[in-house]
Amino acid sequence: MAFTASDVMKLREMTGCGMMDCKKALTETDGDVDKAIELLREKGLASQAKKAGRVAAEGMAYAAVYDGVGVVVEVNCETDFVANGELFQNFVKGVAQVIAKENPADLEALAACTWIDGKGTVASAKDEIFLSLRENMQIRRFARMDTGVCVPYVHMKGKIGVLVNLEVEGNIDATEIGKDVAMQIAALNPRFWDKSLVTEDVLAEEKKIVLAQMDNDPKMANKPQQVKENIAAGKMNKFYSENCLLQQDFVRGDIFTGTVEAYIADAARKLNGKVTFKNAVRFERGEGIEKKQENFAEEIAKMAGGKI
Repeated sequence: MAFTASDVMKLREMTGCGMMDCKKALTETDGDVDKAIELLREKGLASQAKKAGRVAAEGMAYAAVYDGVGVVVEVNCETDFVANGELFQNFVKGVAQVIAKENPADLEALAACTWIDGKGTVASAKDEIFLSLRENMQIRRFARMDTGVCVPYVHMKGKIGVLVNLEVEGNIDATEIGKDVAMQIAALNPRFWDKSLVTEDVLAEEKKIVLAQMDNDPKMANKPQQVKENIAAGKMNKFYSENCLLQQDFVRGDIFTGTVEAYIADAARKLNGKVTFKNAVRFERGEGIEKKQENFAEEIAKMAGGKI
């Protein structure tokens, strides 16, 4: 039995499943809508679609390097119980491998990439895992770097994933340098990598705040405006040291005292080489996702059909 695009849309509305899943189900059932619904239920996809609206703010931020290609990815799920499980974590690592190998342009392209075992796609592998975990899972974001030297760092079993990219000269192993820098990024989450990247509008806003603070300070309010301007300009160094990675104080004071930029230069010099920080990506699990606050007493009352 043939089927049309409107049949696919109808099945999608009835089940909440994706367009491709609906089309595939209709193809396998020769256009029989009832059988297609049954097939989607058997595969667990109809149930998965219903859960897709539930907030997935847990999960894992993961960083790794495969054959010189660096990858950092965030995959979300609903509970930390699932996030800490081997099945979910292996899926995240598999996604990272696919990204390194296939270099997808975006999340849609990633979903269509062949899975690591050569069977099916990333999307179908996610659907398969859902049948075991029964939680909404989303591949939220990823980044890939294939030039220079990449160093990954995963903090607290996936709370934060950092990928640092370095330019290395002198045939030296810069892994420890990269890891130390990644730990700094994980801990302090700098707004900028270097002071040269701070935009004029940001500087103007910071200067405005400093001037306003002086205007409200009885000891400073009556000073000439030019004096205030000079003081404000001087305080920009403090802004850089707090917000710019390379100008920040290196957090591992046990091995070096000074800025991150100075640490990199010193550590590379001791290895008889040169290392230049080029870029980094920092993903924090659930960052920016609004978690739903559950009231379990109300939930139980609703299930019981009354108040407790």
